[in-house]
Amino acid sequence: MRVFAGLVAALCLLLPAAPALAAPAPVASKTGEAPLYQARKNWDRYAPGKRAYAKGSLLATNLVKDSIPPYATVKVTGKAYDLTKGGTCGYAVFRITYLKADGSSPFKHRTVRDCTYKSAKSFTFTDKRVALVELKVCSEAKHSKPSLNCLYAQAWKVLYSTL
Repeated sequence: MRVFAGLVAALCLLLPAAPALAAPAPVASKTGEAPLYQARKNWDRYAPGKRAYAKGSLLATNLVKDSIPPYATVKVTGKAYDLTKGGTCGYAVFRITYLKADGSSPFKHRTVRDCTYKSAKSFTFTDKRVALVELKVCSEAKHSKPSLNCLYAQAWKVLYSTL
């Protein structure tokens, strides 16, 4: 029980520092149903040492508030840049926590890799039933996926949270 209370206290300390999305605004539904809600946020992030960069926007729609945790459909669009000359690549790694039908909340990673100096790689993806989207930008040797150092060495930036 103490561990759970400690986690809740730590989460409460972290969440106010997270950047807030614009207040959800009602959007007229095309089918005449109840209004949908949406929130948009622009974001950008450098890797340590400014060796890679990612920027873009996030659009959250169809917010379901009466679920625990609440969730939405999230569309992320952006560009990733490698800012080094040589054998390294820039990685934009997104950690997406979503709600499964059984009530569990696992996460998955979506990775965008750019290995061309100052030439952007565009990306877009959409996920449903999302509770939390976090971002980390890294610069490291070319691999099919980011290293454990990239995934765990620095803090994640919260882009969207329903928690």
